[in-house]
Amino acid sequence: MRRLFPLPALPTDPSTPPPAAGDPVRDREWGLDELADAYAYPERPHSASGAYLRANMVSSLDGAAHHDGRSKPLSSETDMRIFGMLRGLADAVVVGAGTVRKEGYRPARAREAFSTRRAALGQPPAPAIAVVSASLELDFSAPLFTEPLVPTVVITGARAAEDRVAAAKAAGAQVVRAGAGPSGRVDVAAVPTALAELGYTRLLTEGGPRLLAQFATAGVLDELCLAVAPLMVAGDAARIANGPLAAEPERFSLASVLEDAGFLFTRYCRIYP
Repeated sequence: MRRLFPLPALPTDPSTPPPAAGDPVRDREWGLDELADAYAYPERPHSASGAYLRANMVSSLDGAAHHDGRSKPLSSETDMRIFGMLRGLADAVVVGAGTVRKEGYRPARAREAFSTRRAALGQPPAPAIAVVSASLELDFSAPLFTEPLVPTVVITGARAAEDRVAAAKAAGAQVVRAGAGPSGRVDVAAVPTALAELGYTRLLTEGGPRLLAQFATAGVLDELCLAVAPLMVAGDAARIANGPLAAEPERFSLASVLEDAGFLFTRYCRIYP
């Protein structure tokens, strides 16, 4: 892996020796601690919610968010390594119910490599998985609910069926209602605040494309980590954000670009007024 942006400052003193072999610009393997430092959350969230919402997605060169319904065919060993590292930094991973069903989501694991860092920040041993679902049509007998180190959170709307709410609670999930509108839908703009009230302020969403579009158009997405795979898939797969059109395009600034085996690992941060 090598860093393409930002490049380190060049020495101004001609007597300064050239960069050593371990210079981050050069193609080499990065340690998990080094990656974690590069992707560290800001000390203080920018938004009034009290949380910082980061998205992690992968896309093909032609803009597809998945191949044959799943994102894994677009991934790589390094992409999965960054995927795991981003989870290791998060308090909670936010995901849509459709993605939970399609990808067969399981609870996040505690990783020894992040135990000291998480303990120092007062984080639980593993991030909670937070599932956004208006209908609560979820399999509460699945490992996501029966085997988590940290209770799974279910975020639903005001009109969720009481029997489904009871089933979620019986499975050990924390149920949070976000949005009180008559439609019964989840108000995604309220999700970061709802999770911050549970103590989860470092948030990571892994999609799917519809949920990411909703976060983006609601103006609550702080950062996008986008892996661009050197693959063409064609077909009619959704983009990484596939949903309502934003009233105005949201401006993001490029924070960093890493490259490995033709994959580009980019970070874009929202520009605040």
